[in-house]
Amino acid sequence: MLFDLNRYSINDFKHETRQLLTLALPMMLGQIATIAIGVVDTIMAGAAGKADLSAVALGSSVFVTVFITFMGIMAALNPMIAQLFGANKTDEVGKTGQQGIWFGIIFGIIGMILMLALIVPLKNYLHMDDYIEAQFGQYLFYVALAMPFALVYQALSAYASSLNRPKPIMWINWAALIINIPLNWLFIFKFNMGGSGAGLATLFIFCFNSFALFCHIWKNPYFQPFGLTQTFRLPELTAQKNIWKLGWAIGLSYFLEVSLFSFIVWLIADLGEDFVAAQQIVGNLNSMVYMIPQAIGSAATVRVGQSIGRRQFARARYISGVSLLSGWVLALCTFTLLLTLNQALVGLYTQDASVLHIGASLLIFVGFFQLFDFTQCIASYALRGYKITRVPMVIHAIAFWLLGLLPGYALAYWANMGIYGFWAALILSLASAASALVWYLNKRSLWAMKNRAL
Repeated sequence: MLFDLNRYSINDFKHETRQLLTLALPMMLGQIATIAIGVVDTIMAGAAGKADLSAVALGSSVFVTVFITFMGIMAALNPMIAQLFGANKTDEVGKTGQQGIWFGIIFGIIGMILMLALIVPLKNYLHMDDYIEAQFGQYLFYVALAMPFALVYQALSAYASSLNRPKPIMWINWAALIINIPLNWLFIFKFNMGGSGAGLATLFIFCFNSFALFCHIWKNPYFQPFGLTQTFRLPELTAQKNIWKLGWAIGLSYFLEVSLFSFIVWLIADLGEDFVAAQQIVGNLNSMVYMIPQAIGSAATVRVGQSIGRRQFARARYISGVSLLSGWVLALCTFTLLLTLNQALVGLYTQDASVLHIGASLLIFVGFFQLFDFTQCIASYALRGYKITRVPMVIHAIAFWLLGLLPGYALAYWANMGIYGFWAALILSLASAASALVWYLNKRSLWAMKNRAL
């Protein structure tokens, strides 16, 4: 049977599912809170006006592309720390976590400079209302300043979750969501900043997140034996190279996927602001749903990595199978909800008749999209537990761009399907990626089990 799911008893299956969900549920709730901040930004920017919503949609597409790409590089810390923790290398855990913080600071500054440099060229590229272009530039300026804090928070999150402590991250993210609402109101409406006020609120939120999680790790006795906050270390070139060596392929995989959606936002700009606004709403909902497979996948990375650290290769393969099976069940549930509640969900964002109609239609495509997105996401995360990142990156490159963006453009403009052509191609690209990644995960986990090596 695939991934030897019949090799263990039903009690083993229940135990591993329970362990997986114990990690995944706080991760998912925390990630949902993070995405909900983007949802709140979209809703409150939309309340300020359609032009503000379009500016935030364009600005957030740039920010999300850069941030998630860099966040992918930071994701290298999860399997690194999980394997060290599984092997009971306590001192190395703290050292790697501290080097991860330095890595986040360095790459956060690089990301900030990159986004600041993009403001003028992207404003020149746009052919939209002057107000939209101005709001777009101001929004991007504020979120660029948030990048160093955002990546430090990612380093601290990877550290805590890999040590089986995801709940503090969850509570901090939910606190940030609550704080974000009055901050948005203050900047968008009270100070009359419009949509760009959501960008300033984002800056404050990432400052809060990184400070709060660092203080928790510093004060919590559970983390003290690992020595993250007990000893100060300067960045070490070898450690930084090791993180980069494992992380660049993950970051590129993230970029290939998220840039697909960002490019679509820019490619449909000529269709009008109704389509841009609808895509932003659907993108927010899709991002919210994506937190489910991402949480299961993140938990799989940690569980697989810890099992490999203990040299339990058969168990690591079994965990990969349990993770995929759990994802398939959740994907079917999500599919049903999206198709049943498509009108109601889009109606939470807007009452504009045109945007509502387009968004509700797109959400049907999103429902089918999830069946394959859950699979490819969890499979790629399980492979990270084995520290395998380059082949998944190649699979994502072929699937997302050759089978996704290019056919999507052809269907949209040559076949006159408009925005729906992009989503039809996305479903094809995700189906291809899911099939390839499950096949490769099965092959590599079987090899590791038989040879007791990576």
